[in-house]
Amino acid sequence: MSAMSDYLENALLGHLFKGAAFVAPSNVYVGLSTAAGSDTAMGAEVAGGGYARAAIACAGTSWTGPAGGNGTVANAAEVAFPVPSASWGNVTHWFIADAPTGGNLLFHAPLTAAKTINAGDAAPKFEVGALTVQIDD
Repeated sequence: MSAMSDYLENALLGHLFKGAAFVAPSNVYVGLSTAAGSDTAMGAEVAGGGYARAAIACAGTSWTGPAGGNGTVANAAEVAFPVPSASWGNVTHWFIADAPTGGNLLFHAPLTAAKTINAGDAAPKFEVGALTVQIDD
C-alpha cells in the first residue's frame, strides 16, 4: 500500500480547509529507489545508466478508479522506464513526484518484490494496474 507524503497531506489540507492554492500537476513522475523513502524523502533514487522517471499524465484515461468507495487508483497503461545502460542496483521501492527530477514527493511504497536491474536488462515496467495509489478508506 502506498503512503502519502507530508507535502501532499499539508497541501491538500491547506487547500480544503484554509483556501490555500493547490494546482494539480499535469503529469506525475514515477521513480525507482534502492532504499525505503519516508513521508519527507524519496529514498535512494536510482541514478545514471540511462535511468529517468516515467511520466504519467494526470488525465481521466491514465488512471482507473476510484471505484466503489475504495479510495484507490491504478495505472491504466503500462509504465515503462528506459533500458538500463548500467546497473541500477537492487530496486526496492517506487515513488511518485510532481517533476521529472527533484520536485515534491507525493506518494511512496515498497515494490511487491525487490528487483536487481543490470545493464542490458529489459526496460523495467509496471504492467497495467500494478501501480496502485490508495488514500486510506
